[in-house]
Amino acid sequence: MPLQQHIPTHGDDGLQPERTDLAWGRTTLSMVMAAAVFLRWLPHHGWFAGTLVAAAVVTAAAIQVTRKRRLHGAIRGIQQGHMPPDTASTAAVAASVIILALLGIYTVVFLPLVP
Repeated sequence: MPLQQHIPTHGDDGLQPERTDLAWGRTTLSMVMAAAVFLRWLPHHGWFAGTLVAAAVVTAAAIQVTRKRRLHGAIRGIQQGHMPPDTASTAAVAASVIILALLGIYTVVFLPLVP
């Protein structure tokens, strides 16, 4: 018998909290895929590519660990009629993506290939 998670009801016919949670899940998957791309760079760019792998995995793990808190917070917000945006999580992920992109560009353009 599969383990059932209890998700409180909220009365939103559009299921916005669940849709947002799925979007965070896709973001987690995207960060894992970025880590896989960076992992392929290890033989060519050395240890620096390993730092990119670690940063992408840490970002993906942080998103995954906080997903339940965000979902329950959104449901509580709908029930209470007031839901402030989660700007901290969004800004942190946006900053992480921008930093990883810039470091990836730096790696490809400026770091020498390891023989």
